[in-house]
Amino acid sequence: MPPKPVIRAAAVQIAPDLISRAGTMEKVLNAIADAAGKGAEFIVFPETFVPYYPYFSFVLPPVLQGPEHLRLYGEAVVVPSPETHAVAEAARKRGVVVVLGVNERDHGSLYNTQLIFDADGSLALKRRKITPTYHERMVWGQGDGAGLKVVETAVGRVGALACWEHYNPLARYALMAQHEEIHAAHFPGSLVGPIFGEQIEVTMRHHALEAGCFVVNATGWLSEEQIASIHPDPKLQKGLRDGCMTCIITPEGRHAVPPLTSGEGILIADLDMKLITKRKRMMDSVGHYARPELLRLLHDTRPALPREEWANEPMDIEEPTDA
Repeated sequence: MPPKPVIRAAAVQIAPDLISRAGTMEKVLNAIADAAGKGAEFIVFPETFVPYYPYFSFVLPPVLQGPEHLRLYGEAVVVPSPETHAVAEAARKRGVVVVLGVNERDHGSLYNTQLIFDADGSLALKRRKITPTYHERMVWGQGDGAGLKVVETAVGRVGALACWEHYNPLARYALMAQHEEIHAAHFPGSLVGPIFGEQIEVTMRHHALEAGCFVVNATGWLSEEQIASIHPDPKLQKGLRDGCMTCIITPEGRHAVPPLTSGEGILIADLDMKLITKRKRMMDSVGHYARPELLRLLHDTRPALPREEWANEPMDIEEPTDA
C-alpha cells in the first residue's frame, strides 16, 4: 500500500525522569498526546528514553557503577509489559506510529532496544542495537541481524538505528536495501559536548541523502539539576551537557524545520513523500546506482540464540541378516 502523499512527523526532545520508570512513562504518554494533537502521525523519542539513558556510565569508572547499573536493571522495561501495552494503546487510540527507545531487560541482560508501534497498536518491530558504543559496553548486550529490518506501517516503510549504529555503513545499507522511506534515529543528547550535536547533524543529513529517505531524529535532554544529580564534579559535568540535535531531514539532505539543540520541545514537520522519488531519480544507491555484481551485502537475519532445539525423529534401524 503506497504511503500518504504527506506524513506529519514529530521528533521529541524531553528530559527523562531519572528516578523512576513510571515518571518517564508519564512523559512519554503526555508527549504522544501532545504531538498527536498537533496532527503528528509519526512520533520518535530519544535513545533508551525509558526509563533513562545510562548517563552514569559515561562519567563513573566501572568500579563505581554497580549500584546505578543494578538500579537500571530494576527500572528497565520487559517486552511485553504494562509499559509496552500503555504505549501500544496510546498509538492505537491516536492512530499514530511511535518509535520508542527503551532499556530492555531480558532475564540477566540489558539491551538498547528500539520499539516501533504501528498505528493499530501492534508492535511492528523490536530490535536491539547491534554494538553498544564505548562506555555502553559495560551496560548492554549486543543485538543481532534479525533486527535490521524495515517494516510496513501506516506511514510507509520505516527503518530504525540507534546512535553510532549510523557509523556502521553496512547496517545502514541493510535498511537502505529494504527501501526504507522514513528512517527513525535517536541519540542520548546531553552528552560529550557541542561536537556531538555537530556530528549528529552531519550523520543524519548524510543518511537522508544516501538512502533517499526522510530522517526523523530525537535526542534527549538533561536539566542542570539532573546533571548535578549524576555527578557532583563540575569537570565531569561538562561531559553531560550539549550534544543535542533533534532534527527532521528531507531526502535532499535539508532540515525540514530548524533543529532543536537545547531545552525541551517537539519538532513537527510535514514530509512530502514525492521528494523520495525526486532524490532517487538522480541517485538510487540500492537501485540504478548500485553495482551488486561488484559489491553486495551478505546479511545474516537469523536471531542469535544461546540455545536451539533439534527435534530428531527416531531412526529406523534395520536388523542384521545372516548374509
